[in-house]
Amino acid sequence: MLAPLGWIYGSVTAWRMKRRPRGKADRPVLCVGNLVLGGAGKTPTTLALARELGARGYKTGFLLRGFGGEQKKPLLVNAGHSASQVGDEALLYAEAGPTVVAADRVAGAALLSKAGVDVILMDDGFQNPALHKDMSVVVIDSDTAWGNGMCFPAGPLRAPVDRQLRQASAVVVLGDGARLDAISTVAQRNHVELFHGHIISRKLPDGTGGSRLLAYSGIGRPDKFFASLSDTGRLVVKTLPFPDHHLYTEADAEKILSRCYSLNAVPITTEKDHARLRHAPKDSYRAELCRVSLVLKISVDLSQAEGISRMLQDLMQEAALDPASE
Repeated sequence: MLAPLGWIYGSVTAWRMKRRPRGKADRPVLCVGNLVLGGAGKTPTTLALARELGARGYKTGFLLRGFGGEQKKPLLVNAGHSASQVGDEALLYAEAGPTVVAADRVAGAALLSKAGVDVILMDDGFQNPALHKDMSVVVIDSDTAWGNGMCFPAGPLRAPVDRQLRQASAVVVLGDGARLDAISTVAQRNHVELFHGHIISRKLPDGTGGSRLLAYSGIGRPDKFFASLSDTGRLVVKTLPFPDHHLYTEADAEKILSRCYSLNAVPITTEKDHARLRHAPKDSYRAELCRVSLVLKISVDLSQAEGISRMLQDLMQEAALDPASE
């Protein structure tokens, strides 16, 4: 029943993607996006690309809309900002390099250039034509790919797959899931280079090996986080999913802590969820939840993604930026 609405939504988005950019940054822009609504692994992939560039001597900066935050004007993020101001993702990026949140991506790129970066990594905005992109990398989850193949609200796609991939420079597919062959076929059909990456869960703190865990999360796909925990062999006695970018209330925190007490369990969450609790008022339930929660940190390994280094080097050479000459 929702298919006609999905067709309209996807067609409008595809048309919008082909519009001429409104502005161009004076630094190369590498956009990391996805084809669908919801989590596909953009944030850890963007950070992995930043590490690759950093290893070659380039200073990276991050540009994002700041979803979930109240700040609309371009803002250089610092440690004093909260998730309610700039969004959870911005707080994670700010730990890795200069980060700007801006609804106006052209103005945001200008502010980031003033911070002295060599290259701008833009999280999301693949479907937004406002800022010229020198390269666009699309991240796809190998387990879910593009779901039922329909556009929102009938499915998860933002626009038809082929019409989106025509605008992409490369695809990074995460994992070796059931949809891997289908993704490879579609990428080849659209003449888009495909790279493989793997999500790695880092080790939890020592002394927590035998703990009973209560997992809570408000990300695009909480079930993916819960599955990652199960894969580590940990005993997860309860899972509590929340909406994406959920700003936890005192009632939420009290509920989680109460469940942990009754189940004799330790709370565990994601880096993004934990970031939303960092600036909670002292002596609040949220501050206590932040203090006692374990955090499962993840990263994306691109070491087996043959050609990714060459792709990034080509991007910087085209921009005539040589770190050795600076």
